[in-house]
Amino acid sequence: MMCKTSTIRWKKPQIKLIKPSKLKAFFVALSMKNLIEKFYTAFSNQDAETMAECYHKDIEFTDPAFGTLKGERAKDMWRMLCNAQKGKKFIVTSSNIEADEDKGKANWEAIYNFSKTGRKVHNKIKAEFEFKDGLIIKHVDTFDLHKWSKQALGFKGVLIGGTGFFKKKLQQQTNHLLDKFQSNLSG
Repeated sequence: MMCKTSTIRWKKPQIKLIKPSKLKAFFVALSMKNLIEKFYTAFSNQDAETMAECYHKDIEFTDPAFGTLKGERAKDMWRMLCNAQKGKKFIVTSSNIEADEDKGKANWEAIYNFSKTGRKVHNKIKAEFEFKDGLIIKHVDTFDLHKWSKQALGFKGVLIGGTGFFKKKLQQQTNHLLDKFQSNLSG
């Protein structure tokens, strides 16, 4: 009896090399996503200093409640908000965090009692980010100010919360509070 031998031919494995520039972009994007996660984890823990560390020195922050804040003023806004919520029921969650090497976005929610009325607020916010030097250089939060005002102020918010007048007044008040907070930091 003869044994027939057969030859097995192995195909040479094909390995695709990733260009170094694409690999770098991947790791930078991953790093920026981690930066956004770090920011919201710190916010959830009311750790304003870690939040501020995520911001570039030339940060520009914008939202409906404060308008546009730049540099240390934007960082102090988070310090003020975290300080105001210490020891209170304050919940921050984030989701759908995405980033590439230049831009990022996230959804986040805050549940708290509005200090002036004691009314419960559940604010849903969309955030967009731009990065520079591995930090957040631009941060824009967008939310429905009319919906927020209904929750925070009740009937008064229903009536005027959707107006430009209300937005301007709110920004004047929040910036006045921030001015006082900053003067207490330096004084």
